[in-house]
Amino acid sequence: MDRTTDAPAVTLATPAQYLRGVGPQRAELLARLGIRNAGDALFAFPRDYQHRAELKPIAELAEEQPASIVGTIAEVDQRVTYSGKSIAGVLVEDDTGAVRLMFFNQPFRTENLHRGDRVLVSGTPRLNGLRFEFVHPRVVPLDEKETLPGGDVLPVYPLTEGLKQPAMRRIMASVAETLSGSVPEVLPEEIRDSLGLVGIAEALLNIHRPENAEKLEAARRRLIFQELLVLQLALAMRRRRLTTDLHSPALPPSPEINARIARRFPFQLTGDQQRAIEEVGRDMSRQFPMNRLIQGDVGSGKTVVAQYAMLLAAAHKHQAVLMAPTDVLARQHQRTFAAALAKSRVRVGLFSGSLSAAERRETLRAAAAGEIDLLVGTHALLYGEIALPRLGLVVIDEQHKFGVAQRARLRSGGLDPHYLVLSATPIPRTVAMTMFGDLELSTLREKPPGRGVVKTYLAHDGWRDRWWQFVAERLDEGRQAFVVTPLVSAGGKRSAEAAADGDDGDDPLEDSGPEGELGLESGGGSEDLAAAESIYRELASGPLAKYRIGLLHGRMSPADKAETMKRFAEGRLQVLVATTVIEVGIDVPNATVMTILGAERFGLAQLHQLRGRVSRGRHTGHVGIFTGGPGSPEENERLQVLAETDDGFELAEADFRLRGPGDLMGVRQSGLPPLRIADPLRDADELVAARELAQRLIDEDPQLEAAGFEKLRSQVIRRYGQVLQLGDVA
Repeated sequence: MDRTTDAPAVTLATPAQYLRGVGPQRAELLARLGIRNAGDALFAFPRDYQHRAELKPIAELAEEQPASIVGTIAEVDQRVTYSGKSIAGVLVEDDTGAVRLMFFNQPFRTENLHRGDRVLVSGTPRLNGLRFEFVHPRVVPLDEKETLPGGDVLPVYPLTEGLKQPAMRRIMASVAETLSGSVPEVLPEEIRDSLGLVGIAEALLNIHRPENAEKLEAARRRLIFQELLVLQLALAMRRRRLTTDLHSPALPPSPEINARIARRFPFQLTGDQQRAIEEVGRDMSRQFPMNRLIQGDVGSGKTVVAQYAMLLAAAHKHQAVLMAPTDVLARQHQRTFAAALAKSRVRVGLFSGSLSAAERRETLRAAAAGEIDLLVGTHALLYGEIALPRLGLVVIDEQHKFGVAQRARLRSGGLDPHYLVLSATPIPRTVAMTMFGDLELSTLREKPPGRGVVKTYLAHDGWRDRWWQFVAERLDEGRQAFVVTPLVSAGGKRSAEAAADGDDGDDPLEDSGPEGELGLESGGGSEDLAAAESIYRELASGPLAKYRIGLLHGRMSPADKAETMKRFAEGRLQVLVATTVIEVGIDVPNATVMTILGAERFGLAQLHQLRGRVSRGRHTGHVGIFTGGPGSPEENERLQVLAETDDGFELAEADFRLRGPGDLMGVRQSGLPPLRIADPLRDADELVAARELAQRLIDEDPQLEAAGFEKLRSQVIRRYGQVLQLGDVA
């Protein structure tokens, strides 16, 4: 007996395979894109849009008038000229005529264009003889039966192998039409009306199937604002907690305390340093935790501000902890503090993974007994069962090296410590408001007087002999030099940029080639960059043979690393071949020359940090940038930006434009889920408006308990509640 049943209604929880046009095989492809159910699909927004010019038959094209055509590919050809340039030609026909598409030096264009394919072409036609042609037009593949949307905007979605754009558009359009009206409206009507925002149903429908550019913009604005508002509400709730749920010791400055601390600074503070110190003093005077981020360019003197805060805590008989990202930097901080406080009663300790068992036991005992006032360490502080009975301040140097959960472990029972977070990776203000919206922000732009300028050179392979001669001349003048490579030894694999959270953070990038293949005489490709040991031996037996050369990398024992850095700092070594272990904070004023090999493998912020190692003194610094592979440094846009400016804030803006905010400051470091559609740089106005509204709403209703805000509060807790439980450190 036949039974006819209605298909179950599609809901946000419907598995992807049961959506129209999907099925089990296509569902596996969608899963690669993070789309496992209908709700995932509805919020998988297009990555771009094809803004279509007026659609015309080929016979009605006019020269230099933008137009779109729909036709079928009749011919694809590609040839290479005598000069080595490629030319790809594609002939497209419709019922009224034919037009040729031309692509110069883009051989990849023909990979996805095949005879018989139906395509949408948009561009500006020009006459070439008796036939129109489009040069580098936008081409969107269409299924044979696919009808064009009624509007002039076509969504473009992220894809995976085996999933084509037309099929993706059909799936997403079906989901939007079916489910856009089932998503709860979380923004109260008065907020929508006051800001001129469309409803959520209209926004979701038009983000996937916009009728025109105006409706697309209205949809984007609504979704962007909601996403930023939810984030800013979460951060405003956390800021509110600081003043209500958490209690810290009041550690106010006084003229007497400030005078005693100032005597420890044998130099003139910059105006930015003075302002930051005043802000820190005000924060630490309160009986709830300071939560301040000090961001500044390389060499702007952030450590001085941290030292002031730690001494202010010590002046009130409270302990202070400074957590550094590497053992080398922690030891440098410990030596600097110990030297500055040699004739004072302030006691400085060190706790890191490189201590012997006996040293660790003694440090643990002294800290618990209150015999250590300032404790400097690495992330070993998080796991060492440190007891600090009068912990008043935690300073985190290079905050992006430590995840949120790690930093939260430094909380102690009883009173909560004040927190000061340092960052030598400047980030744009709007991004700071997103990633660190619950911290107050101090910015150091000025550099201490007397610092030398740094000149950056994008070096050709043909410069190598001349460059090593230039390095030798600087060494003969009494200066010192760094040589930086992203590799440690043949055999390991790890990205230079991935070395973020480890104590040393410089595991190898990838397999290197045979020893010596860096090619001090010739270029050497990225696949055969030699390891640090190979470069060390090659320089020691070649162009820098007469100089004292040392080697520093993360695989060395802590004692060996410390001894090598000490010898270099004291001038007993003239050249230091090193991995990114020297990236942050290493301070050797006499080192004025740096060679960076394989520079294309480093991030822009990381390169700027490395460059900062040769701007510590009064002499002019010189940085030579070499890349692996056949391309020259000038072909790399990031390296061009690096050569053109030494302003870390300008570089940060460029880094975000080139790589996106998610790459510069990953979710693991910020602790926040990724933004789906908002971009803190692009959407700065919406971000500021969302922050102001969020602060006003939380000031008026700290828990969003008023009628009409229940759904908005639920979304805030659902998306950011877990992060809120990690404590008040961003």
